Amino acid sequence: MSSASVGASRKRGQAVAKGARASSVPAIEAPFAPGRGLLDDTLVAKLIAAALSPGGDFADLFFEYRRSSGISMEDGHVRNVSGGIDMGLGVRVVQGEAVGYAFAESLEPDEMLRAAQTASRIAKAGGRRKAVRVTTRSLPSRYAVAHEVVDVAGADKVALLRRADAAARAASTAIVRVDASIVSVHKEILVIDSTGAMAYDQQPMVRFGTSVVARKADRTESGSSGGGGRQGLSYFDRVSPEDHGREAARVALVNLDSRPAPAGALPVVLAAGDSGILLHEAVGHGLEADFNRKRTSNYTDRIGERVASPGVTVVDDPSLPGSRGSINVDDEGNVGEAITLIEDGILRGYMQDRISARYFELSHSGSGRRESFRDVPMPRMTNTLMLAGNDDPEDIVRSVKRGIFARKFSGGQVNISNGDFVFSLTEGYLIEDGKLTAPLKGVNLIGNGPDALTTVSMIGSDFALSDGMWTCGKDGQSVPVGVGMPTVKLDRLTVGGTQT
Repeated sequence: MSSASVGASRKRGQAVAKGARASSVPAIEAPFAPGRGLLDDTLVAKLIAAALSPGGDFADLFFEYRRSSGISMEDGHVRNVSGGIDMGLGVRVVQGEAVGYAFAESLEPDEMLRAAQTASRIAKAGGRRKAVRVTTRSLPSRYAVAHEVVDVAGADKVALLRRADAAARAASTAIVRVDASIVSVHKEILVIDSTGAMAYDQQPMVRFGTSVVARKADRTESGSSGGGGRQGLSYFDRVSPEDHGREAARVALVNLDSRPAPAGALPVVLAAGDSGILLHEAVGHGLEADFNRKRTSNYTDRIGERVASPGVTVVDDPSLPGSRGSINVDDEGNVGEAITLIEDGILRGYMQDRISARYFELSHSGSGRRESFRDVPMPRMTNTLMLAGNDDPEDIVRSVKRGIFARKFSGGQVNISNGDFVFSLTEGYLIEDGKLTAPLKGVNLIGNGPDALTTVSMIGSDFALSDGMWTCGKDGQSVPVGVGMPTVKLDRLTVGGTQT
């Protein structure tokens, strides 16, 4: 299976400095906020004019300021501290199917002007020069945060990590190692395009994670728990560090008693919440419009066709308050709105960026995302969800004579062209006579996304949004995403285990 360019994983902050003390990152207050004075209309007009000097269909400027901080603790000791500020400009010029892109890692006018000229030459635009009059686009407010975690003192962040560590160790004497990390980001973007539309947004983020190792005799197993989102310090009022410590310990202790998984085609029950990552990978990527514009998706030319069982409705919704995948505005300056991708089993649409929306002759895009100002935008998921049904979750489990219950995932891979996927479970159980029995190890779920959705026979009423821990990769770019779904029964899926 070829899937190097697309994947989702739980991503932890990588340290760039080592030491025993945490330090805060000094802030540059809202450098791109309207009225701040760092950029003026004259400079913006000059950059747009340079980008379109040979012509072009349109151009846009993506300014970004990012302030980040990370601390990780390994087995009770602070080992890695990271932090930094990144700021720059990306310039895109589009002429027909040609895209020119260049960036400047400086806000010096001459550097930004060179980036605009370079993007123009790459696009090989031809046509007339266009003027721009900037007008601010009104945006929703989906993640207003009073106290961002990136601004919290390092000692206070370490205290949060120690609380998780203590809770995990208190769960059992079998817990022999605890690691914990906290990563926080304050990000600001300003997008201005050649139509004169301007959008400014501040985007907070926090990610807290705990992983543990448990040992019994000569056997060791691991467990993890994490979460966060576009939230501030108040996140820990809802989900405490102790909650994550205890949950990571619980999974590790369960796995100490796990046995080899069966292999073969079996019914699979996906638990509410985290199982949405299977939906994200197996279905979501194939519904991004660029793959369909390029005719490399299994869903190409299938709008209006049945692609899933009746009752299956899938949406991508960037409007969920505080969720990891939520955005007020996409990275092309368009307001993100909920998109119905599959409705009652029928394919209704794709996630669009500006280029794909123009190709499909649609007025709305809103799904153009990029990792940073160094990257060109492309259609990406935000919060990808399967909506709830009417079945009792307990009835769903009771309906299975022998099968697999999938509760937690470590990630997966998918081949966009045909929808084939592979997922690994970090927590799963055998279902026997309608009851959860033995915990399992070494469970891999193997299948085809479109085919799997046609085997859905029961959909629970218990929709749950996964806590904010997922990062999605595509074409070398990573962006934060959210997933969610109710308990769902798949009548038949290939389980890659060790017993036959």
